[in-house]
Amino acid sequence: MLTRRRFVTTALAAPFLARPAMADGEPIKLRTLYHRQAISDFAKASEGERLAIEGYMAPPLKAESKFFVLTRRPMAVCPFCETEAEWPSDIVAVYTKRIVDVVPYNAKIVTSGVLELTPYKDPETGFVSLVRLMDASIA
Repeated sequence: MLTRRRFVTTALAAPFLARPAMADGEPIKLRTLYHRQAISDFAKASEGERLAIEGYMAPPLKAESKFFVLTRRPMAVCPFCETEAEWPSDIVAVYTKRIVDVVPYNAKIVTSGVLELTPYKDPETGFVSLVRLMDASIA
């Protein structure tokens, strides 16, 4: 039976039980997946779910690839290819079903895919990722 007290309690608790990044359909920021250089509790709770994440496409590791790296800030140079540059620690590897159309490094994009958090070594590039979006699309 729905009493006045139960209704008020449920209504007050609902905003705290909902996951804010997913509830309103807004893409999350890449930093939401990390906490002090480690995987965040939000990311762990979201593993296996389809997320929309905003960020920047790093210069591709190879031409005509189905894989790219999403970063939280624009990167003009591919750190994987340049010895002086380093990958930031808060990145997401993104795997798509189709060959990726390269987006200018300074254009913000939203990528949607299924979050995976296990170590994976890309067989074509040798790139090792701990955080990935699989079956991804770009908006």
